[in-house]
Amino acid sequence: MLHLLSSSSCSFPHTAQFLLLPRQPASLRLLLAMTDSAGISSSSRTLRVGAAAVAVAVPSLGAEETGAAADEAFRRHTSPGLRRGGGAGGVAVVWFRNDLRVIDNEVLLRAWAASEAVLPVYCVDPRVFGGGTHRFGFPKTGALRAQFLIECLEDLKQNLQKRGLDLLVRHGKPEDILPSVAKAVSAHTVYAHKETCSEEFLVERLVRRGLEQVVIPQGQGGASNQSKPRNPKLQLIWGSTMYHIDDLPFPVNNLPDLYTQFRKAVESKSSVRSCSKLPPSLGPAPSSGLDEIGGWGSVPTLESLGLSFTKPEKGMRFIGGESAALGRVHEYFWKNDQLKVYKETRNGMLGPDYSTKFSPWLASGSLSPRYVCEEVRRYEKQRVANDSTYWVLFELIWRDYFRFLSEKYGNSIFHLGGPRNVVSKWSQDQALFESWRDGRTGYPLIDANMKELSATGFMSNRGRQIVCSFLVRDMGIDWRMGAEWFETCLLDYDPASNYGNWTYGAGVGNDPREDRYFSIPKQAKTYDPDGEYVAYWLPELWSLAKERRNFPGSSYIKQIVPLKFDGGNQKRDQRVNRQTRPKAIYRRQK
Repeated sequence: MLHLLSSSSCSFPHTAQFLLLPRQPASLRLLLAMTDSAGISSSSRTLRVGAAAVAVAVPSLGAEETGAAADEAFRRHTSPGLRRGGGAGGVAVVWFRNDLRVIDNEVLLRAWAASEAVLPVYCVDPRVFGGGTHRFGFPKTGALRAQFLIECLEDLKQNLQKRGLDLLVRHGKPEDILPSVAKAVSAHTVYAHKETCSEEFLVERLVRRGLEQVVIPQGQGGASNQSKPRNPKLQLIWGSTMYHIDDLPFPVNNLPDLYTQFRKAVESKSSVRSCSKLPPSLGPAPSSGLDEIGGWGSVPTLESLGLSFTKPEKGMRFIGGESAALGRVHEYFWKNDQLKVYKETRNGMLGPDYSTKFSPWLASGSLSPRYVCEEVRRYEKQRVANDSTYWVLFELIWRDYFRFLSEKYGNSIFHLGGPRNVVSKWSQDQALFESWRDGRTGYPLIDANMKELSATGFMSNRGRQIVCSFLVRDMGIDWRMGAEWFETCLLDYDPASNYGNWTYGAGVGNDPREDRYFSIPKQAKTYDPDGEYVAYWLPELWSLAKERRNFPGSSYIKQIVPLKFDGGNQKRDQRVNRQTRPKAIYRRQK
């Protein structure tokens, strides 16, 4: 989540209002009880135009059902027979980054197996929670994602406590915190998941350098045959993708540039590893040294991070944490049985259940992609295997592809010309960009999507493609401005997927169709034929006839730019009666 290679080059005077629920209690039971008392229950699954506004919780399960789903998942992934190895000793530190989970966390398991005591640590990095985006200086982490991450940390702390550990929380840079923590508890190793982008690399290098300056005296650190002082080591482990990097049928440097080639290769020549099993207890924590560094600390609040909030009145309210993630998988796959129709519904735009909504938990590492894969396979055995069950795995491979591509191409995914170094002229017109950012373009489909993003931190896959195409194709705006605004707002932001998708949509990535253009009239007629989505986010359109909501003419604000490839279709579209949704709704139509 870091892009810190230089200071921001500019900033905009207007900052969008971030909308959030007030500070919630640490307890998941209390958190979900509050959403229940607000009228957000499993029965309110649809966001309806004209209805009383209410933010729908995702997942919508009650506290007991969420807890039961999480407990069942932990039970299936616990192996009572696991024991530490005979050579295990000393203290191992687990540096949590974008892997805020216990199930299928190989870093946690490796640290447990190699030590007598484990110390989990999370660093509240001021560059992440208080800094700006690399080039345009937008807030690095908006309040919506900050609140989501706070809930992830609260849930992680509780899940660790249930298994004999706790979470040490420190405010500061990892390269300052981790060496001092390792010294205080005489740790022999700091374990962490490996990242793929430049700013994360920089922090890893600084942490390694800091650990090299720490000297563990003879007889400490867990090495019984130790004859001289030693330094704690940084051990980085791959664990963010469904397919492991070591199982690819080619070196990362030879990764196919086209997604289809990559997908076919891994599907035919690689296999997905099983989730790692947990011991019944991950404890104990270190018995000494914590007082020296000020105790366990506490999970931050939004106020302590200098962020403000307003209670959301509509849209979706994602609940952070591994327990909520496991509850969402249970809800979508097993309780509501929606996996079997995923491919047909995934291009929807309104409501919580047209797609899995797993991405915020995948991005924070609260949910393992291998766990999702295992659940898909279990569903296929117990219920049905069809195109929809496969399509969830297809999307996870797409996520893998961008992660591996960022490893191959490095910083070029952040450059104007992208991985292919395309030479193009782009505008950085601030007024045009702000009209897009704030949902004031005059095109209801664009404006509704951008208002949903600001209000909830989420936007549908279809919406992301449409607003990207409009920004870069119709407005001619520098795609990096859009990518950095998404970095600020998205709950599911991760650098590889975000910038990979933006280079793809802007025609500077590895898209075989460099001129990919999304016609707003066609997209509106196909995916919002009754104008329900735009009327939900733009209530002033509710009173219009259904066929006019996406084409309101003078009944809505003036269009800020003409469509590049409209071809006179818009006026004709206004006269067309309601269009029906195609059967193959998943098919990409331009």
